[in-house]
Amino acid sequence: MKICISSDGNSLESKLDPRFGRAKYFIIANIETMEYEVLENPGASAGGGAGVTAGQLVVEQGVSAVITGNLGPNAMNVLGAARIDTYKGRPISIKENIEELKKDNLEKLSTPGPTHPDGIGGYGIGGQGMGRRGMGGRGMGGQK
Repeated sequence: MKICISSDGNSLESKLDPRFGRAKYFIIANIETMEYEVLENPGASAGGGAGVTAGQLVVEQGVSAVITGNLGPNAMNVLGAARIDTYKGRPISIKENIEELKKDNLEKLSTPGPTHPDGIGGYGIGGQGMGRRGMGGRGMGGQK
């Protein structure tokens, strides 16, 4: 079986990256032979649409399953449409996550997680329309 694991490095000893759309690398591995290839994730530095970009790349690899930490709703839709099983990985090495999958010890992901865990990526931080330093902002006439 060919699977994909979101990774912070380029080997089986690397740790799982819990951010699917923003993971630095994807390890594409055959879990029977443990042969693998490494793909750089173009979504890691995308301004937006990282989950869709990453999901499409993974679908093109012909994998049966994905191990990651969290999947946003868009990535989950892309992978689900391709009938790719998704599993919640653990903060251990890629190799150890593969072994956990073989033992059926990983939880299946059935609902999307946070789209930007740890506040990384995305937009919408701060702002209640009050302008810089709460001084009123545009269109408020500087009222108190």
